[in-house]
Amino acid sequence: MSESDTPYRPVERPRRLRRGQLMRDMVADVRVTADHLVMPLFVRHGEGLRKPIASMPGVEQMSPDVAVDVIGEQCARGLRRFILFGVIDASAKDATGSAAVDVDNPVNVTLKRVRDAGHDALMIADLCFCEYTDHGHCGALCDDAALTVDNDATLDMLGEQAMVLADCGADIVAPSGMMDGQVAAIREALDDAGHDHIAIMSYAVKYASSMYGPFRDAGEGTPQFGDRRGYQMDYRRSREWMTELELDLDEGADIVMVKPAATYLDVIRGVRDACDAPVAAYHVSGEFSMIHAAAANGWIDLRAGAVEVTTAIKRAGADVILTYFAPQLIDWL
Repeated sequence: MSESDTPYRPVERPRRLRRGQLMRDMVADVRVTADHLVMPLFVRHGEGLRKPIASMPGVEQMSPDVAVDVIGEQCARGLRRFILFGVIDASAKDATGSAAVDVDNPVNVTLKRVRDAGHDALMIADLCFCEYTDHGHCGALCDDAALTVDNDATLDMLGEQAMVLADCGADIVAPSGMMDGQVAAIREALDDAGHDHIAIMSYAVKYASSMYGPFRDAGEGTPQFGDRRGYQMDYRRSREWMTELELDLDEGADIVMVKPAATYLDVIRGVRDACDAPVAAYHVSGEFSMIHAAAANGWIDLRAGAVEVTTAIKRAGADVILTYFAPQLIDWL
């Protein structure tokens, strides 16, 4: 065969599909839209209250009236999904977090006012006790020297809290305490109360992470002793998520969550490949604040960093992304 008979082999040029923004946008296969984003809100008693959180730039504690206005404003912009966290004064906290089931606590008041206002918003309510207990742990404590969390006693409490949240207008409840059997207990309580239409978004794969520090400033729920490593997952175990995921799906979780997100992309991908349920990922406070800190020092561009990390979370397999950047991402994406 002569040289002229040699089959033509075109030179491969991947860069051809990177030439120009219109080309790059046309072939991009990972996109984040407002439909994928959930905005966290911290609500506490008061009127007209907007209290900035120093460790989370641009994030505030809000009174219910302000939160309802913010929800209405964001809905008008296309951001329609929100998760509420309650903040209460230390004087209202007790050993069992009884304020969590008070229909007049800030979360429940906000839910009722959002419904009364007629906002077309999907409302998710965090379901846990750490922000309501005087000790800062995620449930009732055992009467032992170690003061460990009483898993089974906490299950009954979670069921009651779920029913109250559903009564007040939550579309989804999101148990975050990592109690064994919590999804089954909540599902049974909701169904028995006629709330079988309420979905459960379980924090199925939640690690004991150093990335939660700013959130504890925001929620004012720092443990008063010890830590939460006895019930949150050890990040040194690379396969434990499989067990937690299977348990929550078997118990009836409708959506499963991985937390944190940006530092656990491998776990998000594993969860995505292992199940057909929608997968949520929480881009947590520490991850958010690190981007802000780097941008404030001129080391990275805030917008570019936020968009890149959010896209990476989506690329890893998340269908739903909880992020404090949500309001800005509506403009940036």
